[in-house]
Amino acid sequence: MTSWTPRLVALDIDGTLLKWVEGAGTTYEQIAPRLQAAIDRAYDAGAHIVLASGRSAHGMTRIADLLDLRGRDGERLWVVASNGAVIFRYDVAPGGGEVEIVHEETFDAGPAVRAVLREHPTARLAIEERGVGYRVTTPFPEGELNGEMIVTDVEHLVAAPVSRVIVRDPDATAEDFVDLTSRLGLHGTDYIVGWTAWLDLTPVGVSKASGLQYVCDELGLTAADVLAIGDGRNDIEMLTWAGRGVAMGQAIEPVREVADHVTGTVYDDGAAVELERWFGGA
Repeated sequence: MTSWTPRLVALDIDGTLLKWVEGAGTTYEQIAPRLQAAIDRAYDAGAHIVLASGRSAHGMTRIADLLDLRGRDGERLWVVASNGAVIFRYDVAPGGGEVEIVHEETFDAGPAVRAVLREHPTARLAIEERGVGYRVTTPFPEGELNGEMIVTDVEHLVAAPVSRVIVRDPDATAEDFVDLTSRLGLHGTDYIVGWTAWLDLTPVGVSKASGLQYVCDELGLTAADVLAIGDGRNDIEMLTWAGRGVAMGQAIEPVREVADHVTGTVYDDGAAVELERWFGGA
């Protein structure tokens, strides 16, 4: 590994790039200056920087803008959104750049949604309304979704194929959803349970790893060229697939177990520490 240098760096966003900071009675997302500098050094050394998140495209472009992330050789930045279901190219620009969707996986979410609602009838559902926000059955708690929330009934929400359905039950726990998915099976659908009672329903075989493989194929790279850093259950496939998969220090045990290495927490600049190992710095 000592002679290896990442040619592509795949970065989760929440809990990896971003940490929550309280101030003046509010909380806001912050990227540490040390991490920003480490990403800049990786880019200057020739690595492709790819954001890979469960967020929608709408919720990822502003992070690219914040980091001033750009594609290599004058090309648009590659971004893996919606846990691998949506892949897009993006131009960072003042006031917001242009999104070009290059690949999208969709599925019929109706059967899985109805099965979940039989167990959690008060759960809230959301699907992305690209460029606007989300269509939701009931508004989500403040700060959990990016953009506008458009209230829509369940049958209209899943009437056409979708790339992802978010299921959220504020009255349940993550463990409740882990148990639910093991009992229901949800045939024809993959799923990811978040930190809370948050469930992403996705097309079978789709993950951050499959999205990054698409990007690698386009760039002439392989998984062995990739350094991936993440902290959530939706990062497990990515960390297992990458040449080097690194879990953040605050990651839960199932994520830490599959990683090649565990770095510091997001509050200890863990992602920066890992990048500095390969691209120099503090």
